[in-house]
Amino acid sequence: MNDKAVPREIFEKHYASGSAPWDIPGPQQPFVDAFDQIVGTVLDVGCGTGENALFFAERGHIVTGIDFLEAPIQLARQKAQDRDVTVDFRVHDALQLADLGQAFDNLLDCGLFHTFSDEQRIPYVGGLGEVTRSGGKLFLMCFSDREPGEEGPRRVSQHEIGDAFSQGWEIESIAEQRFAINPDFTEADFSGGGRIAWFCVIRRQ
Repeated sequence: MNDKAVPREIFEKHYASGSAPWDIPGPQQPFVDAFDQIVGTVLDVGCGTGENALFFAERGHIVTGIDFLEAPIQLARQKAQDRDVTVDFRVHDALQLADLGQAFDNLLDCGLFHTFSDEQRIPYVGGLGEVTRSGGKLFLMCFSDREPGEEGPRRVSQHEIGDAFSQGWEIESIAEQRFAINPDFTEADFSGGGRIAWFCVIRRQ
């Protein structure tokens, strides 16, 4: 299995093309379905153009969204302005979460975890722990090893998720879901109904 990180250039290329496969016109459905479990402040890590963050902000949550690229953050800020919604969108490296100097009740990771190498997972998960309050929850959606083929980012097994969050976390649930895909993205074929994903609810101890 390829454990290399997705290069920055790939993200820049997709945003420049206007057809990033993950950039859909709305939140991913599993996060919508988890709405009742999310109480308090929210940090959307790797927020892209902000649809998940905006969904929760529109419903009364105090939300911060971060991404390491300027282009999607600018688009997210414009969406927030157009919709008259307040979200603190920032350009920030997800591997330096402790530098935010804040702690949150809930964290969202929609398609970020599976972009990291094995080596990067260690500081990433460590940073998640630094910014999640005790008893807070991480809602994580990542590419599943049940997705056939090799197109797109690496596949992640339930065992890998368990290993990554074995210290200081409790996995409350892992369920099979589907990533909705930008219909303008035509560079790769995936299983019908959207890419197979794991949707995880993980509590900080």
